Amino acid sequence: MKQISQQGQRPATLTILLVIAALMGAAGIMLAAAAAHAVQGAGLDAAASMLLFHAAAALGAAALAHQGLLRRPLGLAVIAAWAIGAALFSGDIALRAFAGHRLFPMAAPTGGIMLILGWLVLAVAALTAPWRARSGDCT
Repeated sequence: MKQISQQGQRPATLTILLVIAALMGAAGIMLAAAAAHAVQGAGLDAAASMLLFHAAAALGAAALAHQGLLRRPLGLAVIAAWAIGAALFSGDIALRAFAGHRLFPMAAPTGGIMLILGWLVLAVAALTAPWRARSGDCT
C-alpha cells in the first residue's frame, strides 16, 4: 500500500480492504439479528461474532500496515486470510441454518484454520515490520 498523497487520495488497496471489512461488519450484524429473531440455536451467534470480530481486526491491520507497523505484504495476507476464513466459517454455519446443507465438506473448519493462521502471520508481520529496523525498539 502506498502512502496517502498530498491531495489526500487513498490507495486502491486500502479502499478495497476497508470495503471488505465494512461488508464483514454488515454481514455480522445481519447474522446476529437472525440469531436473535429467526433461527435461534443454529450457531448463528458464533458466525456473527467471527465476522464482527475479524471486521474490526481487519480495520486495525489495514491501519497498521498503512502506517508501516506491519510488513505490508504479510499484512495484506493476514487480512485476506481473515476475510476468507470468516466467510467460510460463517457462510457454512449460515447456510446450514437457512438452507439445511453445508457450503462444502470441512468449510467451517477450513475457515477456522485460516483465521488461526492469519493471527500467526500477524505476529510475523509485526516482528518483521520496517519500523523495527529503523527504530530498533518501540520505546
